[in-house]
Amino acid sequence: MPRSRRADAERVPPHRSLLVRLLATSVLIAVCAIAATAWLTVRTTTGAIRQEQGRILADDTQVYDALVGRAATHRTWSQVESLVGELASRTGRRIALTTRDRRTIADSDPKAPLPDRVSAVVDPLRVAPAGSTDTDHIDPRVIGPYRLTADGRAELRSAADRLQACLNRYGAPAKRTYQPSGRPVFRIGNDDAVGYKIVVLCPTVKLDTPTETERKALGRLNALVSKCLRDRHEPPVGVGLDFIATTPTAQDCVDTARREQLAPYVAPPALLFIGDAQASTVASVGLDLSPANTTRIAGVTGLVLVLTVCMTVLVGLRLVRPLRALTAAARGPGDRHARVPVTTNEEIGRLASAFNDLSARREHAEEQRKAMVSDIAHELRSPLNNIRVWLEAAEDGVAEPDDRFTTSLLEEALQLQHLIDDLQDLAAADAGVLGLHREDVFVRDLLHQVATAHRAAADSAGVTLTVRTEDDPKLYADPVRIRQVIGNLVSNAVRHTAARGSVELRAVGAESEVSIEVRDTGHGIEPEELPYVFDRFWRAEKSRNRSTGGSGLGLAIVRQLTHAHDGTVTVHSTPGAGTVFGVTLPVVRADRQTS
Repeated sequence: MPRSRRADAERVPPHRSLLVRLLATSVLIAVCAIAATAWLTVRTTTGAIRQEQGRILADDTQVYDALVGRAATHRTWSQVESLVGELASRTGRRIALTTRDRRTIADSDPKAPLPDRVSAVVDPLRVAPAGSTDTDHIDPRVIGPYRLTADGRAELRSAADRLQACLNRYGAPAKRTYQPSGRPVFRIGNDDAVGYKIVVLCPTVKLDTPTETERKALGRLNALVSKCLRDRHEPPVGVGLDFIATTPTAQDCVDTARREQLAPYVAPPALLFIGDAQASTVASVGLDLSPANTTRIAGVTGLVLVLTVCMTVLVGLRLVRPLRALTAAARGPGDRHARVPVTTNEEIGRLASAFNDLSARREHAEEQRKAMVSDIAHELRSPLNNIRVWLEAAEDGVAEPDDRFTTSLLEEALQLQHLIDDLQDLAAADAGVLGLHREDVFVRDLLHQVATAHRAAADSAGVTLTVRTEDDPKLYADPVRIRQVIGNLVSNAVRHTAARGSVELRAVGAESEVSIEVRDTGHGIEPEELPYVFDRFWRAEKSRNRSTGGSGLGLAIVRQLTHAHDGTVTVHSTPGAGTVFGVTLPVVRADRQTS
């Protein structure tokens, strides 16, 4: 291949180039930074606007409440200019009060024209409670003819003092408040039953009885209510100081009569205008997105992007150049596992050194991989071939998908699952990530658990399975993994022991270690085969018949798990007489000994 064509073939596509990726990342970071800054600015400005709106709303509510209170306690709007000026100075707002035909009553800035929009109607006989838009309520500060005289106040206060003393005597929690008319009111706890009992012990008749002033006012009110109800062909009702009727129609007449009775005692309705402090001044809160400011923001954004791109290109070229050289040196025939010279001790040099180590490990791993692939392929071929044959037979109508059919497929699938589980355990042990959860383990209990788990298989094969221990030795180990070690040895022994044979589990404890043996009376292992017993995929039965052997990984797992517990595993066998596998484990883990 010509050199130019080879260079074109080796050129990295733009979308995979490190320089392009670094540039795209930097641009993305810059765009995100700009967007985040803009978002933060907008959010901060929005928060400031909302805070300002909340303050303005609170000021407007304060102004409205003050003027309603002024109207509720005065018959006219005379001398209200001082209150309007005080409110305008306190809130920094322009406040104007006019009649319904917009004749000025008071104005904090009389030179400026009135706003087009009315902020509210100041009418103490028609107000809305807090949080409501219903303006069909009477302000409680409107007293009118119900205002108590000095003598009436003194008389009720004296009765309230006596009631307070009585309540204190019985330990009743009570709170005294005063209505705008001067009448005292008691709140006795939160329990109606307790309140009723206290009322019986401490009568409140004096406080519940209207004074002479209130009786006259209530008489006038009841006359107006009766007239309203007669006009509506409704029966008359009596109204007390709570001004509450039993029916909606009667309540409507009560409210109408009260407004008629109280109208002479309050100021006439007025229109309220609330605006800025100066009509000619526009308060600007937040960002002024004029064309000039927009251009300025766009220019700064573009400058940030340009600087980001330039710095990214300079840094990226310095990073990419030695990487390209390393890539060119590393390319070559795959079977050579080429090495590259290490000239520096910085990141790129360390990368070259790591590449050399990787090449060496790759060469060794390649040899192991070839052997492993061959063994695994052989182990997987049989169950997969059996599954395929059964499925093809079912598809051709030769085999019926009955219980026997399903059982056969399940057995083959379980064999595959068992092989995969074994490979996973070995992979974890090789990677050094095999988790061990150590705890105190009594060997006698552990051996009996293993024997119980394999008792059915031994009985089915006609093999006697026994357990014998001296004393009750104890280990500091992972009980699950140790059971797996002994279980693999027992399963292997039962599989290779003929009927009427025996398998014995024996444990002997010493001061620093425990020895566990699995003895069988099977056909044994030839001496020349013993060095390979713990190799992966080694099997004494060379035909690899599933009826006489497993996956060939059980003993390899035994060795890995034993080594993970700082122990050793040995094997002794006499052909035709049997085999003895011995596992020796330290009583205490090495790091606990040193501590």
